[in-house]
Amino acid sequence: MASSSRKLANIISTISSRTFFLVIFLQIPLFRVPCGSGVCTTPMQVISSQLIELEVLPPVVVKGLLYPGAIANAVINNTTIPSFNNLLSTYNSTNPKSLHEFTDVDSLEILAGSYFSTVGALLGLLKPGRLSLFGTLLVIWGLLKEVILGNIGSRNISTAAAQFYPTMFIAVISAFTSIKSDVRKLISTKRGRSPLISQFKQVNDVNML
Repeated sequence: MASSSRKLANIISTISSRTFFLVIFLQIPLFRVPCGSGVCTTPMQVISSQLIELEVLPPVVVKGLLYPGAIANAVINNTTIPSFNNLLSTYNSTNPKSLHEFTDVDSLEILAGSYFSTVGALLGLLKPGRLSLFGTLLVIWGLLKEVILGNIGSRNISTAAAQFYPTMFIAVISAFTSIKSDVRKLISTKRGRSPLISQFKQVNDVNML
């Protein structure tokens, strides 16, 4: 019983960690928030915008991070795949705006959560852990603060309004189910309840007789 639960948990964790990786690195839109390049809809866009602005990494490295998502987006929308050399212009990042307004206290959760989510997606390919879930929840908390406090409305970006996309649920579920220990506990709990339910039904049937 224990070995089967462990094996099932490993399978679920592996599939979920791969799913979360694809969601992050293929840049499936999860939210909408203003950032240095205008409007960002994925954690990759958030961190890439800042990396370009701060010149932490060479542009070619940032392009390498963004290119898989650019290809996926072009295929899904049936558009021309952008060239690698002109990729930053596609994301309006050749001359990004200052990130000073975006990286204030009210948006640090989104920025930090985007970093944690991206790093967690990479590490999850080797050993799934809680970093992906922590980063995703941090992004959600930051977006909720933006929506509730209404801070984004004061930035004079007419097209930028903080909001969640339904795909965020996929990110949360895949991040959570990638944690082997938690999945194993859920499986064990469910299997432990099944005999109790069967016994309860048998007792009720006897009482009815």
